Amino acid sequence: MKFDLHTHHFRCGHADGNIRDYIEAGIAAGLNVIGISDHTPYFGSPEEQAFPKIAMAKSELARYVDEVLSLKKEYEGKIDVLLGIESDYFPQHAELYRKTLAAFPFDYIIGSVHSVDNVSIFNKGRWKGLGTREKVAAKAEYYRLIAESARSGMFQILGHIDAMKGNYPKFCEIPAAAEIDECLRVIGECGTAIEINTSGDTKLCGGWYPSDDILERALHYGVEVTFGSDAHKPSRVADQHEAVAARLREIGFTHWVYYKQREKVTVPVS
Repeated sequence: MKFDLHTHHFRCGHADGNIRDYIEAGIAAGLNVIGISDHTPYFGSPEEQAFPKIAMAKSELARYVDEVLSLKKEYEGKIDVLLGIESDYFPQHAELYRKTLAAFPFDYIIGSVHSVDNVSIFNKGRWKGLGTREKVAAKAEYYRLIAESARSGMFQILGHIDAMKGNYPKFCEIPAAAEIDECLRVIGECGTAIEINTSGDTKLCGGWYPSDDILERALHYGVEVTFGSDAHKPSRVADQHEAVAARLREIGFTHWVYYKQREKVTVPVS
């Protein structure tokens, strides 16, 4: 069973191709299941599309859902198309996001922390001029927010949980073992899955999210895992799927999961 739960398309403003392109790429890659999971609109602003290069317009959400459900019917028997979405986690807007997304029949919602202290985690400039204490505080806050997102119960999957290293590889050297362990403990207790996200190879850090040492500790805390390429172009669908499966087996994982109608489906890692 081969699946990829994290794909984007043109509506978010920073991805290429339409939904059909990603489904066709999934079929070509031998997927049994593909999840479409574009970025939610930014609901925390009164504007129709507050960030055109980051997230879809509010009026596009219903169209997005309708298109995925239509394609799901069209491709039935060829590939199982799942309706997902990637949602930012903003504590101050969490209930608004929860209420808005509850109106749609999502198979799963990926919760991702993309901003810490109102600055993008991918912003290279956020680290300039910071001393060790400030860097440690930023990393601790990142993992505190991820743990809080798990506790919220809003998400089936947590996205790219060490992506703050994406454009700042030295992030991995900032000490935060206790914070990461506490975050993983909470995720395990909440029963939320984390994704192995191979889009790290498109950033300065290379590799995938999260790092092997975090995956080893995730296994210790009983955290379940899933797979997402985080493809922003069709050619990246299922990218490194086999390599990820092989590494998970080496670490000691025997299964991974995906979600359909918010229910967990367990699949052997093979």
